[in-house]
Amino acid sequence: MSGIVVHDARKVDADGLVDEFWLVADGGTITGTGTGIGWREAAQVPGREVVDAHGHWLTPGFIDLHCHGGGGHPYDDGPDQMLAALATHRSHGTTRALVSHVANPLASLRESLGIVADLAAVDPLILGSHLEGPFLAPERRGAHDAAFLREPGPEMVEELIGAARGTLRTTTIAPELPNALETIGVLIEAGVVVGVGHTAADYEQAARAFEVGARLLVHAFNAMNGIHHRAPGPVMAAIENPEVTLELILDGLHVHPSVARLLFHEAPGRVSLVTDAMAAAGASDGDYRLGGLNVTVKDGLAVLSGTSTIAGSTLTQDVALRNAITLVGLDPVQAVAALTRTPARVLGEDHRLGRLHTGYAADAVLLDHEWRVQRVLADGRFLV
Repeated sequence: MSGIVVHDARKVDADGLVDEFWLVADGGTITGTGTGIGWREAAQVPGREVVDAHGHWLTPGFIDLHCHGGGGHPYDDGPDQMLAALATHRSHGTTRALVSHVANPLASLRESLGIVADLAAVDPLILGSHLEGPFLAPERRGAHDAAFLREPGPEMVEELIGAARGTLRTTTIAPELPNALETIGVLIEAGVVVGVGHTAADYEQAARAFEVGARLLVHAFNAMNGIHHRAPGPVMAAIENPEVTLELILDGLHVHPSVARLLFHEAPGRVSLVTDAMAAAGASDGDYRLGGLNVTVKDGLAVLSGTSTIAGSTLTQDVALRNAITLVGLDPVQAVAALTRTPARVLGEDHRLGRLHTGYAADAVLLDHEWRVQRVLADGRFLV
C-alpha cells in the first residue's frame, strides 16, 4: 500500500470548515491537502487506497488527556489489558491518548509507568502517562483509594519520573498539600505538565499554583470546590489565567450542559474534552474495578459500589463531540478543536497533531452527518 487518499469530505478542524476537501497520507504523515478535484492526480499513484467520504465530516484524530480504561479493560492491570482498552477508544476516534494512573502503591505506579514507556516506544499512538494519583486531597479523592494517597515530595517525584523514562507527560496535584509548590517546580523542570485537581484548594491557592507553572485544571468542577460568589475556587482561577487549559468531562452527568456552555464561553480555545473513562466505556453495565476499588455501572453512570461517588465515566470521545454539538450547542469548529488542537497544545504537540494540514500526523476521523464514527485513520493506517 502506497498511502491513502480521502476525498469529497467536509473537513472541520481548528482552522475552520471546508467542503470538497481532500487529503493524501503517506508514511504516517499528511503529504497533501486541497479542495475540488486535485485528489485525482494523487489517486493515480499505484497502490494508494482511495476513500470517497461522500460529503461526510472529516476531523483530525481525537486526543484524550485523561482516561483509565475501556471495553471492559482497565489500564492498570498489565499491558494486555491496557492495549485492549486503547483499542476500544481508538475505534471511537481517539487516535492518540495518555494512559492515566489512579493512586496505587508507589511500586505499582513505577511498574505501570514503565509498562507505558515500553508500549510508547513501539506504538506512536500512546503519548505517555498521566499520573492522576497519589498527590491528592483526601477529602476530594473521588474514586482514588485513600490508603494510597501521599503528600508530594521532590525525591518521590524524581523516582516516578525516572520510572517513566521520559514518558510522564502530565501529573495531577492538589496544590494545598505540603511541598506541593516545590514539587510542581520539579515536575515542570522535567518537562511534565502539571494539573490542579482532586483538591480542596481555594481560589488563592489554585491561582498560586498556576502562577508557578501549573497549566491544567483536571476535570473542571469535579473533585474540587465549585464557583461561589464569595469563594470563586479553582475554576475561576483557571478561567482567569490565559495559560491554563481546563479539562471537561462532557457526558451530561459530570457537568450540566449549561455549565459546560458557560465554561466554553469564558475560556474560549482553552477547554479540552476528556473522557476520564474507566473500564466500562464501550462496554456494558455491571461491576468493575478501578485501582483497588469496586465500581458499579448502571445506565452508563459509574459510582463507587454502595455509594453515590462518581468513579470516572463510560464516555468515549465521539460521544463527547456529539454532546458538545447537540447538548451544549457549540459550533462544530469549536467542538472539534476541544478534542484535537487544544489537547495537542497542552502537550506541546500542536506542531504535528490536531489539524488536517500538510506535515501533520495522518490521524483523521470520518463521521456521518449525525457525528457517528465511520472510519478511523491513525498514523497513516485505517483502524476502522
